[in-house]
Amino acid sequence: MAEKPIGSIQRIVGPLVEAKGVTSAQMLELVYVGDERLVGEIIRINHDVAHIQVYEDTTGIRPGEPVYGSGMPLSLELGPGLIGTVYDGIQRPLEVLEAESGSFISRGINISALSRTKKWQFKPVLKLNDTVTPGLVIGTVQETSLIEHKVLVPPDIEGTITNIASAGEYPVDKVIATIKTKTGVKELPMFHRWPVRIGRPHKGKEELSIPLITGQRVIDTLFPIPKGGTVAVPGGFGTGKTMVQQALAKWCDADIIIFIGCGERGNEITDVLNEFPELIDPRTGKALMERSIIIANTSNMPVAAREASIYTGITMAEYYRDMGYNVAIMADSTSRWAEALRELSGRMEEMPADEGFPAYLPTRLAGFYERAGRVTNLAGTPGSVTVIGSVSPPGGDFSEPVTQHTKRFVRAFWALDRQLANARHYPSISWLDSYSEYVDEIAPWWEKNVDPEWRSLRNEIMELLQQESKLQQVVKLVGPDVLPDTQRLVLDTATYFKNAFLQQNAFDKIDMYSVVAKQVKMLRIILTFYHSGLKLIKKGATLVKIKQLPILSEMAKMKFSVANEEVEKLDDLLDRMRKTFSELELTYG
Repeated sequence: MAEKPIGSIQRIVGPLVEAKGVTSAQMLELVYVGDERLVGEIIRINHDVAHIQVYEDTTGIRPGEPVYGSGMPLSLELGPGLIGTVYDGIQRPLEVLEAESGSFISRGINISALSRTKKWQFKPVLKLNDTVTPGLVIGTVQETSLIEHKVLVPPDIEGTITNIASAGEYPVDKVIATIKTKTGVKELPMFHRWPVRIGRPHKGKEELSIPLITGQRVIDTLFPIPKGGTVAVPGGFGTGKTMVQQALAKWCDADIIIFIGCGERGNEITDVLNEFPELIDPRTGKALMERSIIIANTSNMPVAAREASIYTGITMAEYYRDMGYNVAIMADSTSRWAEALRELSGRMEEMPADEGFPAYLPTRLAGFYERAGRVTNLAGTPGSVTVIGSVSPPGGDFSEPVTQHTKRFVRAFWALDRQLANARHYPSISWLDSYSEYVDEIAPWWEKNVDPEWRSLRNEIMELLQQESKLQQVVKLVGPDVLPDTQRLVLDTATYFKNAFLQQNAFDKIDMYSVVAKQVKMLRIILTFYHSGLKLIKKGATLVKIKQLPILSEMAKMKFSVANEEVEKLDDLLDRMRKTFSELELTYG
């Protein structure tokens, strides 16, 4: 922390502070405001006046108090100890803060993001006189039982190792390697700092061809996303955004989960903090927190820290991506982040655009979502960052600016439907308003690893859902009895698909997660019912007769009755269904 002030406070407008006499500061520099040294960031410089957004409550500070510069931008400490920690929006560990200041965070408190007392077992990978390049792995640390932390050469350093620590236990600030560079000698501890608003460099982006498997049938089958993809989850209050985010955090096959509670209500964040430590990773049997990081920034915390929180999360994600991991970010919700932008913009007296949001809202959204992707990192290994951002449009109005601008920068859209939520149909993702532009890119993976007919099966059920939507308009006007049996069969097939496939019970041990093989087999069974029924109707059978078949009750219950380890039972169900319809077909010639 710099001892010499770079200016003094002349005006305070909520979280925005104007400092005068500032001549040696930089844009986006981290500063300390007032006698209590509140953390802030310079967001505008006009001659010798700096505008500072302060990440803490500014109540009580006065004009004339000094402002101290740090000489660096708002940056994160990246090293062993991130996993399993709960941070606030500017990477202050909340559990340590509670121990220091009680239930309410004291102002001006300055605590390191990574513990300086905890020791980690370091194992060197490189040796003396090795040439190092940016992103190369110096050594490894077993951060948790699930995650091996790779200590990386920072992206801006290359040279020759002149000294390296032997295997042993060290704190994160212990120098474990000395690098001779063109400009001098650099001492590298086990952690380094990186500015939150600058994306970490990589060699290049890769094709998004590997799906992020979530175990949620409506997502994996109808609206899939790849590892490295982007998706928006818009929905009004009570439609289940947080439920979707938590289900994905628990079940998706990403290596590391980063959950950002950005401006959400305190009770929701409390639920996350209470539930996450108790959740068990279904694939490993270990605690889910052993591969998770939580950033908690509630609606009653300073608004400026909310604006920084999503950058904090994505910077951590890029760090683990550079180690070769697949990281998934759950940002809940970007609407609250946009509201923080709007408030700060208003206090800076900037010209407002749609609904008071600043004109640069689309640029900021683009800058966030563009940091997702599957890349070849500097060390030459692949890694990915998948961004799943929920949006909370007021009144569920998807035409509002945040939702509309977000749609421009994401390629998947899971629209939550209030009517489905009110009917207790979860996940309440609308099959009519949602879409995924990734289907063609990840279809080859499904066809190679799961079922060669996956794409055709998916397309067919989507067509039936569209037909059912149109037929429902007729039914509302004149009732279902006027429809021919072929069209009523479409309605019944869609009903079976909604209830037996799309609806998923997060509290049922079997239904809470579906492996990909089970999803495809269930889909094939439902479409076989449709094709066989259509064939029978054309031969003269009635839909009433078809619906009396006992095999249909088994189809309706298959999501509960067949466990993920017993998917071969679905093959038996399919065979018996075909046999049943074939026998009935004989009676009609």
